[in-house]
Amino acid sequence: MGPGFFVIAILGCADGGAACTPVTTLETRYQTEAECSAATVPALEANSNFDYPTLVARCRPAKNLVGINLQRVQPSLARARRG
Repeated sequence: MGPGFFVIAILGCADGGAACTPVTTLETRYQTEAECSAATVPALEANSNFDYPTLVARCRPAKNLVGINLQRVQPSLARARRG
C-alpha cells in the first residue's frame, strides 16, 4: 500500500548542484505522484524567492520529508535557475 498523499518539497542548491537543502514544503496535498509531478513547474514558478542559484521541486510521500538527498533526484526533475 502506497502513501496516503504526496507533497512538493522545494530544495535550494548551491552552484553545480552538489548540495541541496530543503527550503520549504508546500501544503497542497496530491492523491497521486503523477498529480504531484504535474504541479512541480507551477510550484517552482510560485516559489522562486529563495536565495539559491538553483531551485528544484521534488514530490515526496508526506511521511518521507526528512533527509532529502540530491543524489536521489531524478534527471527529469523540474528545475528553475535564478538569474
